[in-house]
Amino acid sequence: MSRTVNAHLFASINGVVEDPNLWQFDAFGAEEGALMNSGIADVTDIVIGAELWRQWSGYWPDQNDDFGAFINPVRKHVIATTLADRAADGGLGWNSTLVTGNPIEYVTALKSNGETGRISVVGGITTTRSLFVGGVIDALTLTVHPVAAGAGRRLFDESVPTTRLQLLEHQITPMGNAVLTYGLRAAA
Repeated sequence: MSRTVNAHLFASINGVVEDPNLWQFDAFGAEEGALMNSGIADVTDIVIGAELWRQWSGYWPDQNDDFGAFINPVRKHVIATTLADRAADGGLGWNSTLVTGNPIEYVTALKSNGETGRISVVGGITTTRSLFVGGVIDALTLTVHPVAAGAGRRLFDESVPTTRLQLLEHQITPMGNAVLTYGLRAAA
């Protein structure tokens, strides 16, 4: 039986997903926190890009809040070509494995390796985009905050071909966020 792969990003109403900490703070409440916690409840593996891994591995190992209790022991699969020297010098540490081959093939194999528990793609933007468009992410959740963020990178930029989606779930939170979960729509 194949495991499921999910991803969750915060987005502005104009599609910006970069640096949500700069614009989401006034629209993140207890319900959003509960949704985040339920989204990671049975995750045993995460897939993460090199840039985000560098940021998180420098911060989270010393944190022991709810997210720290989740992220520190979970298995991390780091999609990168830029960390090869570090891996060769004794490994990445922080329960991390370097993935230097084809990420779509790697995550496909991870899905069907016979283990249990969900796999979560936590970013970055390029990693999430390529895995979703590549068909290995089963559910992509976007928490759309009621803010126009101005400048910033978008998940679906001009590099993404027309891609049909299917709405799997939706919810509006008391803070005014639209929590939208999509899957790829099957070809007609």
